[in-house]
Amino acid sequence: MDLGLKNKRVLITGASKGIGASIANSFLKENSKVTLVARDEKKLISLLSEFPKENDYISADLRQASSPSKVAKEVISRHKTIDIIIHNVGGALGIKNPFSPVKDWVEVWNFNLGIAIEINNVIAPLMKKNKRGRIIHVSSISAELGEPKKEPFGGSLPYATAKAGLNAYVKGLARELAEKNVIVSALMPGAVLSEGKYWDKLQKKDPALVKDFLKQYYPVNRLGKPEEIASFALFLASEQASFASGSIVSISGGRI
Repeated sequence: MDLGLKNKRVLITGASKGIGASIANSFLKENSKVTLVARDEKKLISLLSEFPKENDYISADLRQASSPSKVAKEVISRHKTIDIIIHNVGGALGIKNPFSPVKDWVEVWNFNLGIAIEINNVIAPLMKKNKRGRIIHVSSISAELGEPKKEPFGGSLPYATAKAGLNAYVKGLARELAEKNVIVSALMPGAVLSEGKYWDKLQKKDPALVKDFLKQYYPVNRLGKPEEIASFALFLASEQASFASGSIVSISGGRI
């Protein structure tokens, strides 16, 4: 299947490791022209080292005030246009207490939703004007589960709430942009094994706990792989996804 991604200019946030790095690598192999954004400059350089120089990166902390809009404007300044945005920045920031102060909830909200809104506010109007574009957000199955911290491997209610808000934003923005051929969508991964991240650390620390978790909640009885998320991102970014406006795709191993 020809995904039509060759030479498309793609902006990917949170691209230095895990799902983001896998998505970046997948687009690079499709001969897209990528701009990667993350804090870890060394990892970004390493990721791009085997690919043509027309691919580039911006090392930035998107949690800093006005950083997302500055990054978006820099990308437009460099390349004039963006065909595809992959929003992969997000996480619980260690905030799991459902009675955390509101300022902590706002911090998690901004990390998982606010950054994407700020970038979209700069780039989406350009896509709308050009009558083409794909905007894909990496959400989480937690958006549907609303997980409080009730188990050692339990989720974060502030995080789940932020992702639920992200899903609502995706649906609304999709309706706003669909008639201009700008297709907005989201992916909802379940538990994914990424080197150095939460499930990797927990599996090394307490493999029995992870095994029990998978037995109870994941019919496939294993953790997901970053590349299994990346393949869906490629499709939603492709010319084949022109009817996928507002789609929110669960990739969760049958999470119960």
